[in-house]
Amino acid sequence: MFGIDILHEEHENIRIFTKYVRQLCAQMMEGKEIEKDVLVNCVDFMKNYADIHHHGKEEEILFKVMLDNLGPIANKMVNMGMMIEHNIGRYHVDSLDKVVKSLGEEVTVQQKLDIATHALAYADLLLRHLEKENTVLYPFAVRNLSEELMNKVNEESKRFEEEGAKKGISRYVEWLHSVYQEEEA
Repeated sequence: MFGIDILHEEHENIRIFTKYVRQLCAQMMEGKEIEKDVLVNCVDFMKNYADIHHHGKEEEILFKVMLDNLGPIANKMVNMGMMIEHNIGRYHVDSLDKVVKSLGEEVTVQQKLDIATHALAYADLLLRHLEKENTVLYPFAVRNLSEELMNKVNEESKRFEEEGAKKGISRYVEWLHSVYQEEEA
């Protein structure tokens, strides 16, 4: 189940990232100035790791196989659920990106408000989204896709990962672990 397993691993990285985003927003609310480079790196992670790499793999591989083979239930789950949430996430990332690009020497209260609004909305959306995928969508796919179709998902996922490796996708996970360390429970 390589294809599903790698998506779960990426969800864990995205979950950690949402904690980092919440931490940054809390610091900003406490009066700490957040450097523009930090926000640029966050937007970069959102666009390239979470969306292009992770959501790209879901949309181009798993969702496509599900839509082509699992009928109306898969159609509702994917098109009326997951894809809508992917697009809402893209809205928040694009909005955050615009704010970050507009930052000057002095960050205004309005800009801070826009940063917090879009960053926190994105983080909340992604946490709820990955929970639905982990507990509903992925198990549905595993239960209902044939072994042949799961092998197709696995093979296409391996190719997608190889392309990501060539593009240096691992730098996003390395960056994340360099800026945020989870506390032990």
